[in-house]
Amino acid sequence: MPEAPKISLKPTDYNLVEKNKKTLHFIEDVTANADKVQERVLGEILTRNANVEYLVKHGLKGHNDRETFKKVIPVSTYEDIQQEINRIANGDTSKILCSRPISEFLTSSGTSGGERKLMPTIEEELERRSLLYSLLMPVMSQFVPGLDKGKGMYFLFIKSEAKTPGGLLARPVLTSYYKSSHFKERPYDPYTNYTSPNETILCPDSYQSMYSQLLCGLYQNKEVLRVGAVFASGFIRAIRFLEKHWTLLCNDIRSGTMNPQITDPYVREAVMKILKPDPMLADFIEAECSKDSWQGIITRLWPNTKYVDVIVTGTMSQYIPILDYYSNNLPLVCTMYASSECYFGVNLNPLCKPSEVSYTLIPTMCYFEFLPVHRNNGVTNSPNVPKALTEKEQQELVDLVDVKLGHEYELVVTTYSGLYRYRVGDVLRVAGFKNKAPQFNFICRKNVVLSIDSDKTDEVELQNAVKNAVNHLMPFDATISEYTSYADTKTIPGHYVLFWELSLNGSTPIPPSVFEDCCLTIEESLNSVYRQGRVSDKSIGPLEIKIVEPGTFDKLMDYAISLGASINQYKTPRCVKFAPIVELMNSRVVSSYFSPKCPKWVPGHKKWNNGD
Repeated sequence: MPEAPKISLKPTDYNLVEKNKKTLHFIEDVTANADKVQERVLGEILTRNANVEYLVKHGLKGHNDRETFKKVIPVSTYEDIQQEINRIANGDTSKILCSRPISEFLTSSGTSGGERKLMPTIEEELERRSLLYSLLMPVMSQFVPGLDKGKGMYFLFIKSEAKTPGGLLARPVLTSYYKSSHFKERPYDPYTNYTSPNETILCPDSYQSMYSQLLCGLYQNKEVLRVGAVFASGFIRAIRFLEKHWTLLCNDIRSGTMNPQITDPYVREAVMKILKPDPMLADFIEAECSKDSWQGIITRLWPNTKYVDVIVTGTMSQYIPILDYYSNNLPLVCTMYASSECYFGVNLNPLCKPSEVSYTLIPTMCYFEFLPVHRNNGVTNSPNVPKALTEKEQQELVDLVDVKLGHEYELVVTTYSGLYRYRVGDVLRVAGFKNKAPQFNFICRKNVVLSIDSDKTDEVELQNAVKNAVNHLMPFDATISEYTSYADTKTIPGHYVLFWELSLNGSTPIPPSVFEDCCLTIEESLNSVYRQGRVSDKSIGPLEIKIVEPGTFDKLMDYAISLGASINQYKTPRCVKFAPIVELMNSRVVSSYFSPKCPKWVPGHKKWNNGD
């Protein structure tokens, strides 16, 4: 993910070596004094928010020490603070969670009741996010020198935003950042020199934005030293877009004009400042794109590229093989770890293998605590994360410097913008230490079974969606005897696949349109992040139901038991990822059906749109 500069310096007095040295010294200092910094951060948060309603209600009484804080403030989930969030969203400006005014809501890709979670934020959080961004390139330049001598080709996009009933903006954290002066009016910095003009990034039309960013990236192909997007899925979408539209892009480069489909006047003006006719470059791109194989297309079209900067941890790891194919095995670099709640940490060894990525949490970002996680030893070996915590579990939380190597924890944060002992839902494993600060592997998002892009669908939601769809089968006296699912990323965009084994009691055959209705009903039942991915972002393809032969799920159980699962504890997994299991399921498919159209989706929360 690209980084933000910190301070304004003119090119003449810009000393990159000195700036990098200062940044690396900052990392040394805060990690060496991690506990002291954490104590100071908590003290600052509690002192400035001493009189907010939430802390007063729980009886903190102005205390700002760790011991009292842990004794009286409960560990919380989004549902615990939803009432307070709703009051702020509806326009209550009293000091409910934070003494500073809530400037906007950041919409999380995690959902509650099918709607995006709303994370309160304050103006100064932009400073903290910018600080974390500013650490990335000085770290990277230790491993890859000379990155200041060229440009980064990053595919960055804004998403739609909505207003709460009280008039506050609600939008994803990156949309908020790209629209802020921190990004738009960034001062000179050789590390934030991108091929995409701001206008192309800030274009709300995803087709025009992608087209114009690719056009600028291709036109400046020799200057590009690094390429990337936020998520691996977004970068692959850009390559697939190029596969579809390279002839149009070549025409524009050859003639030095812009396709009339690009109608945004700001985009046209910004691109035309860069674009001049270059028939030789157009011929070169055309020759490469016309070849049968697109293997290594990144290094063929952008020959000076040193690495691909994308998130490939967690569910994004499913995209590693296709990225390796397109990039000729260039290093895949995960630079930072962040969420809507707060930005957390950086990867200090960015050229490591994707499977070994670990993030060092920066102690100035927020106050960190860790809830120990224990594994279930059933067939899924999933982390066992308790929903509500007992008093004993509340006392088990440990501080940043007290985590143990090899142990797994759920991340809990207290932020400057009004979250207190808040469970983020990420499960992390301690991989090592940088001085006194732990380094964590990201293991998984708690309870998520399906994910293609930024969508996160859990087991309960999937179960409810399937239950709604089954109603279409009732007139045919049919039910689902078993089902499972998987995220198919071989198609671009990726899509959800459900394997259904039916129990047929009636004699009337079920027409294909009924199964298509089932697909659409499931999509309509899923959360708003999924539906936005289908409708607005086009980052998720139509859902597919595959009907399998009778007895398929018995075969699945036999296979799981042959791998060592206990027959007594065996439960049908609601999601399958292991390639041999997916192959087993696919080998027994008798028919498949796709959702015939997009589900309904509008920006904002459902109740805001109904005027409730």
